[in-house]
Amino acid sequence: MKAVEADEASEKTNGYSAPALEKGLDILEVLCQSENGLTQQEIAARLGRNLGEIYRMLTCLVRRDYVANYGNTYTLTTKLFQLSHFHPPTYRLLTEAMPVMEALSRDIAFPCDLRVYNKGVQTVIASIQPPDGLGFMTRVGSEIAVAPSASGLVLVAFQNPVIREFRIRESLPNQSEIAAEQFRLALNEVATKGFASIQSNQYAGLHAISFPILDMNRNALAAITVPMLARIDGQQQTTLAEVEEKLRNSASSLSSRINPR
Repeated sequence: MKAVEADEASEKTNGYSAPALEKGLDILEVLCQSENGLTQQEIAARLGRNLGEIYRMLTCLVRRDYVANYGNTYTLTTKLFQLSHFHPPTYRLLTEAMPVMEALSRDIAFPCDLRVYNKGVQTVIASIQPPDGLGFMTRVGSEIAVAPSASGLVLVAFQNPVIREFRIRESLPNQSEIAAEQFRLALNEVATKGFASIQSNQYAGLHAISFPILDMNRNALAAITVPMLARIDGQQQTTLAEVEEKLRNSASSLSSRINPR
């Protein structure tokens, strides 16, 4: 009844009303406040609405991919997050990232790339080749599995608990709960350490280091990654420790540029 009265009060105050939109926004807002998701009955109770109203709204929100339904529980998807980072913010991210990445690649003589999370995979949105043109390069626009990679760990580990759990489920759709739990353990290690630095599970001799580009809430907007290939001709290379430190500084600088105080 309180929600209905609020609708009526809004209509009287503003001279117009959009009840269906109000209901949908109410549902999104109440789900934002729940870490573990809510049942239809719980949503209805919190909003003071009947189940029929909630069911119709939830069906629409699930169909439009704003809300996910797992059994009897409803949780937010990452769609709102993705919409908030569409073209203008992404353009700004790239504008700020390119000179930082170019300087980093020249300094360490390894390639580097920038990746973002995209519905269960990660998409490469920028890639820089070192001056000598050698190294393990990833093509811009490539879509890469999340779970096996350093950047995938970073993009999932540095999120609030609700988004993290959703990304785990989304990026491991056909995996067992044992695999999901192993992934969670790896994510916890990365979150504690502050970055990922791992031997590739796919390519021999490849070591990947990845740091998050963080928003003002300390969630990962993107991952900046350096894939290192060891030379076998005896030529001196930047060490792993040096790459980690320089990449840390670059990621910190880029995060500051994205979130000026």
